[in-house]
Amino acid sequence: MIGRGIALLISWVALLSVIVGTAVQAAQPAGPAAVSSPYRINAGDELEILVWGDERLQRSVLVLPDGTFAFPLVGQVNAAGHLPSELERIITLGLQPQYKGPVPQVTVSVKRASGYQFSVIGKVNNPGTFTPGRYVNALEALAIAGGPAQFANTGSAKIIRKAGDQLFVLPIHLQDALRGDTSRLGPNQIPRIESGDTLVVP
Repeated sequence: MIGRGIALLISWVALLSVIVGTAVQAAQPAGPAAVSSPYRINAGDELEILVWGDERLQRSVLVLPDGTFAFPLVGQVNAAGHLPSELERIITLGLQPQYKGPVPQVTVSVKRASGYQFSVIGKVNNPGTFTPGRYVNALEALAIAGGPAQFANTGSAKIIRKAGDQLFVLPIHLQDALRGDTSRLGPNQIPRIESGDTLVVP
């Protein structure tokens, strides 16, 4: 039992060192290619929409499971996958026939990013569905789920991704990262978790 406890402790120390190392790299000045991905709206997100000068059109809306929401004078708006700035243009165009002059400025912001969800199942310490409120990669998702459990085969971990009615299996490489070896790891080995993904750790 003592040997198993030491092995688990070493695994956790390696995981924490990788995450800390990633955070330190992120804190360093970014080069031209190091640009964070803007947040795209998901079903389940709560949006705050303001049409300046018109209180009737200032409201919070919930993006429905089909990725849409209803907005006065515009109708049904397809929001899933769009940037907030893209929704601003869509709503502005929809309101244009209602104004003789220019449409007042439209502002769309994400009030609650509750639509970005993923699940972690298998041999982890805290399996479940998580809503972190920010983009995470596969290694961070594993940490959120409490890390690998005893006897977990992290070398065979996979991401199951939905695209419409189809499912895709993405093999990932967590084993090297858990050992503290990040020299051969790239974005393809530790990919970003997309909303609706399931990380499976056998």
